[in-house]
Amino acid sequence: MEQTIEKINSKNAVIGVIGLGYVGLPLALEKAKAGYHVIGFDIQEKRVDMVNQGINYIGDIIDEELAEIVRCGGLKATADYADIADLDAVAICVPTPLDRYQQPDTSYVEASAKEIAKRLHPGMLVVLESTTYPGTTEEVVLPILESGGLKVGEDFYLAFSPERVDPGNKVYNTKNTPKVVGGVTPSCTQVAAALYQNVLEGEVVEVSSPAVAEMEKIIENTFRNINIALANEMTVLCNKMGIDYWEVIEAAKSKPYGFMAFYPGPGLGGHCIPIDPYYLTWKAREYKYHTRLIELAGEINNYMPDFVVERSMKILNRNAKSMRGAKVLILGVAYKRDIDDMRESPALDIIEKLEKYGAELFINDPHIPAFTVQGRLYESIELTTELLQEVDLAIITTDHTAYDYNHIAENARVIFDTRNALKDTKPIHGDYEKI
Repeated sequence: MEQTIEKINSKNAVIGVIGLGYVGLPLALEKAKAGYHVIGFDIQEKRVDMVNQGINYIGDIIDEELAEIVRCGGLKATADYADIADLDAVAICVPTPLDRYQQPDTSYVEASAKEIAKRLHPGMLVVLESTTYPGTTEEVVLPILESGGLKVGEDFYLAFSPERVDPGNKVYNTKNTPKVVGGVTPSCTQVAAALYQNVLEGEVVEVSSPAVAEMEKIIENTFRNINIALANEMTVLCNKMGIDYWEVIEAAKSKPYGFMAFYPGPGLGGHCIPIDPYYLTWKAREYKYHTRLIELAGEINNYMPDFVVERSMKILNRNAKSMRGAKVLILGVAYKRDIDDMRESPALDIIEKLEKYGAELFINDPHIPAFTVQGRLYESIELTTELLQEVDLAIITTDHTAYDYNHIAENARVIFDTRNALKDTKPIHGDYEKI
């Protein structure tokens, strides 16, 4: 252990990151900026080529930083897993999606672990960062790594450290967000913590096991999922009662203790909050426990795109229009403001439903020039005064700061605001609704 930690502290360790997506590439860059030689692995040749050319494709990375690190040789990318043999430490940052039965798909994690196992050597550190259910590190990854005869905690080190990436966050990023680390053995925790302490500015929080670290990440996002569900349920009820729920929230926020504001919207998006709680509901079945609150929150949040479409129909009917043939403008496709990430975006569900009801759709997102829904290609069109004046309904589904909300308010005849984006702007025309 001492030899591995010495190699880490002296920055002589060669570090690998498997998966160069929203989590892996920022982590690889920070490790390279800290002075390590870093090798990034990805099965997508396009990503490998872009990284090796110093071309950025992740919104939270500064283009010039990536280009400079690559130019100096601090970071290179490859699709050849043979290079794992040269590593002293490797992080697994691959997707952990749900299948169509809402069950965790650990196939990417298992495939990565098998590639590492072929080349595992004494003193090597392996850290799983992919969000998953409690038990994955020890029940799935550990047996694969030990299949070659090396012993965890003695010959190699294994830990789980959940990613906490928040795309678009201007304050907290990979470098300054506190990092939780849980190793299979105390020595595993110690070695993994040493690496992160040399890379990150945020506190490194050591916990007693990978399962604690895995559960910690699930709790973070389940907490948000449930509280957003409460906000969504309250906005549905307040709409029926004729109460402005956004005003209710502002009033509640005046209490200096005992309340934390969560906001309603058109649905949940991103890879974490809509998905992570289902890892836990699946795992709970092993213990014959039914996570009722989590599943109910999922039902409420999954209903919100339908609620938006239903409200849109009522708004159009009030203006003597049916949904079939109505010109509807969708403002924003990303799942949250000021990013280009569409994963699980509720806007995609809304678009699909509006299409089925016969609406003529016009779509704009300043961060996403083109995308597909159910195999159909959509292109972001220019947001002109003529377009705003032409459409029968404008739905704000993502509150990008790039939008000129005064311009929208002055020209759109009917607006349905699912993000309270016009809270500081008074619409010129009378027909304006918030979710």
